[in-house]
Amino acid sequence: MTKDVLISISGLQYDIDENETVEVVTPGKYYFKNNKHYLLYDEYLDESSNEVTKNKMIISNDQISIIKTGATSAQMQFEPGKECISYYNTPMGQLEVAFATSKVNTTYESDLIDININYGLSINRSHISDCNITMQVTPSKI
Repeated sequence: MTKDVLISISGLQYDIDENETVEVVTPGKYYFKNNKHYLLYDEYLDESSNEVTKNKMIISNDQISIIKTGATSAQMQFEPGKECISYYNTPMGQLEVAFATSKVNTTYESDLIDININYGLSINRSHISDCNITMQVTPSKI
């Protein structure tokens, strides 16, 4: 895998009334160190905003950590069979979030990292939805 990558993220929240999908494609940086894969990428609050959140993703075996700093901040841990409780800081205030991970699948190829995470999301101790995140990391064409 090259250092410059393109990261495609698709998130789906399942709830009673409707399913909400969010899709993002962003450039990022990739590196491999101490048997862990690292992805660094920026996320913006909206298309017209200059407020950025820096994301650092650490992938090892069937465990994924995402550390967000900036406009929003949080530490998110996804490990099958475990629930991670964290605080998600947003411009509107702080939320207690919990991620109850049921599945983490990662596939590594020379020019592709494919990630799939299934988890339950709770906010302030109330179950909000079941979620799925799919990510594909490929070499940047630039």
